[in-house]
Amino acid sequence: MVYIIYDLEFNQDIPIQDIPELDENIDSKKTYPFEIIQIGALKFNDNLQEIGRFNRYVKPSIYKKICPFISELTGITTQQLKSEECFKEVYQDFIEFIENDNKDAVFVIWDLSDMKELYKNVRLHQLNDNLLPRKYINLQPYASKYLGMSSKKMLRLQSVVEALCIPMEHKFHDALNDASYTAEIFKKIYDDKDMVPKIYDPNYVKPRLRQAKKEVDYEKLFAQLEKMFDRVINDEDKKMIKLAYLMGKTQQFTRYRY
Repeated sequence: MVYIIYDLEFNQDIPIQDIPELDENIDSKKTYPFEIIQIGALKFNDNLQEIGRFNRYVKPSIYKKICPFISELTGITTQQLKSEECFKEVYQDFIEFIENDNKDAVFVIWDLSDMKELYKNVRLHQLNDNLLPRKYINLQPYASKYLGMSSKKMLRLQSVVEALCIPMEHKFHDALNDASYTAEIFKKIYDDKDMVPKIYDPNYVKPRLRQAKKEVDYEKLFAQLEKMFDRVINDEDKKMIKLAYLMGKTQQFTRYRY
């Protein structure tokens, strides 16, 4: 078994004024995917020893420009990526780095979004995502639990690095550096009994819970009114009560008092 600890940097948060800069081949300009512009990864063996590194930048093919916020955050610029290879070539090299043996490889990620966006980018470029490992360990909740917090408390990578006294020798928001920090956390908190890899299903869609429709139980309402007024509610009364209820729901007769 090998562990592939990886991190991604994206081009995202495209300002409205830059929307025309989208590539003409994108099917819909109503949705703006997170485009991968850097993949950084470390490979560990069963003994959690590093046996390989991968660090590649990706020439954008979805957006023409790198968002200024992303450049400021990562240091990656539009000009820098012009000489890099496109996602298709980088993806193929990444698969070779994994050794094309996805049955024995386990992805280790800091956040599940890196898993989701990797698969989304692969499909967006119409490449084969079956080459990717399905097994993964999302380290973030385990780190929270290790630090005595709820596993639902999602901590920032830098916060955990600081809490575990891991030397911060390199800047964050670089895919290889963040993968390296994730790897150091992994080595510190690894528990083979607790950290059982899960299986990622790229086709899974979380079902939407259907909300129950609220309805007025008029029969109970009429019975209560008959009890309160000590008289029978006739059909004409019932019509008036229903009409009053419906008119009240429109709030057209609501006023505010101060």
